[in-house]
Amino acid sequence: MKDDGTFPIAALATPPGLGGIAIVRISGDGALAIGDKLVSDRLPRVSERPANTFFHATVLHPETREPIDDAIFLIFRAPQSYTGEETLEIQGHGGGCVSKRLLEAVLAAGARLAGPGEFTQRAFLNGRMDLTQAEAVCDLIHARSERAARQARLQLDGLLGRQIDAVYDQILTVSADVEHLLDFDEGELPETFLADAARRLDAPLETVRHLILTRHEGQLLRDGALVVISGKPNAGKSSLMNTLLRQNRAIVHARPGTTRDVIEESCVLEGIPLRLVDTAGLRETDDEIEREGIARAKAWMGQADLNLHLVDRSDPHGLAALPPFPDPAKTILVLTKCDLPSRLPETFSLPEQPAAVVTISTLTGENLPALQTAIRDVLGLAPGAAEATHPTVSLRHAEALQTVLEEGVAGQADLTRGAEGMVLAALHLKNACEALGRITGRVYSDDLLDRIFSRFCVGK
Repeated sequence: MKDDGTFPIAALATPPGLGGIAIVRISGDGALAIGDKLVSDRLPRVSERPANTFFHATVLHPETREPIDDAIFLIFRAPQSYTGEETLEIQGHGGGCVSKRLLEAVLAAGARLAGPGEFTQRAFLNGRMDLTQAEAVCDLIHARSERAARQARLQLDGLLGRQIDAVYDQILTVSADVEHLLDFDEGELPETFLADAARRLDAPLETVRHLILTRHEGQLLRDGALVVISGKPNAGKSSLMNTLLRQNRAIVHARPGTTRDVIEESCVLEGIPLRLVDTAGLRETDDEIEREGIARAKAWMGQADLNLHLVDRSDPHGLAALPPFPDPAKTILVLTKCDLPSRLPETFSLPEQPAAVVTISTLTGENLPALQTAIRDVLGLAPGAAEATHPTVSLRHAEALQTVLEEGVAGQADLTRGAEGMVLAALHLKNACEALGRITGRVYSDDLLDRIFSRFCVGK
């Protein structure tokens, strides 16, 4: 059978390895007929059973009729299934071997192995969800904090898609009115039409501006913030990392140069995943291995969303020869060991002003809440924002929205020029609508779908 996009596909919907159950999902025209080949002929045919029912049966290999597993068969009929197609789910015992044999039997019965995200792609193509909701499925699976999961759930419920659709409808209405009046002579145009049309674009474009501003928050939720801990040897970098992680992950020793390579771990602050990176101490050294670690430390500092640069306040030379900060606005100067007498000058000036200066002790915990507050503020997180209350956009969304904004503003400007600007205004508004359509999937290409669904795991 030629695969026309509705051919039955199959994949494990549960992770490989040990587990209570293994689920094989089959979707497409003929998915239930595949089930007919997997059970005894003495049982009622799977393809004739009603929707939303389940039954227990022994799974048989379609060719050898060898018993493979005892399983539960769940039946979903189009269009009331995840993909909008005929869907059969077989729930067998977990475990690498039995789940592999179960999937092989399904493929031998006529299904083909699904590609990454193909079930969700079919759900989109069959109108079960828009592209923002499809992307939210992937975000939900990969969520690394409760706040990220809640944010993905809001998008999966259609909150972002509804806002985009509302903006689309508003701009499309203005665009249609402008195109309708293109053939009118200037004297025949309603007196206030052009001014009113430009004014009607204010509200949707303001919504677009607001959504673009959520891109930073959305990126932090999806990807996490890269927080690099830097400074001289024995400034307390590893101790701070252990304190933030609440576990002894990095080796702490009085001998300088203990950390020679980067150590990366994750934690969560205000619902945002943080990628904490402890780096080698910055100093001049003849040790080739340590020099490589220092070079890597400087490279990580350049990539960081936030650099925590530590200075030992008990060291009288702690502030000497501070390295240039890659971005002072993304740097917090952390003065450590405040449980010890300070030997730094009472007043000092810095070659570059960091975003904040915080004094702490990782030994006693003094001022650690102040450091966490500074981290939150520099990353641009709202205080106590553990709940998701508004949509956030991804880089893909933000790029399309920027096009919408530029085209919409250009369209407004053309409308204010009078009748001679109407043709260009209509073109700009059409381009704005197309950009909005690319966000939700009203307008899409195969390349766009490949980029989105290649991020998915097989089975979803």
